[in-house]
Amino acid sequence: MSEHVIEVSVNGQRVRAHVEARRTLGDFLRIDAGFTGTHLGCEHGVCGACTVIVDGLAVRSCLMLAVQADGAAVTTIEGLAEPDGTLSPVQQAMRDNHALQCGFCTPGVVCTMTAITANDAQPTEDQMIAAMSGHICRCTGYQGIRRAIRQLTGTAQPAGHDHGDHA
Repeated sequence: MSEHVIEVSVNGQRVRAHVEARRTLGDFLRIDAGFTGTHLGCEHGVCGACTVIVDGLAVRSCLMLAVQADGAAVTTIEGLAEPDGTLSPVQQAMRDNHALQCGFCTPGVVCTMTAITANDAQPTEDQMIAAMSGHICRCTGYQGIRRAIRQLTGTAQPAGHDHGDHA
């Protein structure tokens, strides 16, 4: 198998490594770069748990090869909070609405929401829900995720008005 030298900016840190051509970005982030917040679930791009942000776009890291990320800026869940620990608006909305569940799918969900709301973009609730349709929460915590979406889109309803909602 051929090896390639790649250099990727991960959460603002330059990471240089020799990787096999077949190494996925998800494995590179976890094994070579040590950013274990990226979770690999189905490894077929279905569950969304491995989603990271590559040059501003939400990307399934299990479907992208590490060599394809050479020269790219990658943001993982570890790169979203401020250096002093202040949570990003998406992380705070997830926390405020008990949308974290077991936490396995959370990094991917947060990365997708962050990519959608970056650069002061103001997606609608429907656009956010459509984007989340590519994520599978094994805890079925969709109601909390939907409340977080409402908080982010400014369409939050008073407590107790979202029974029966499914993202």
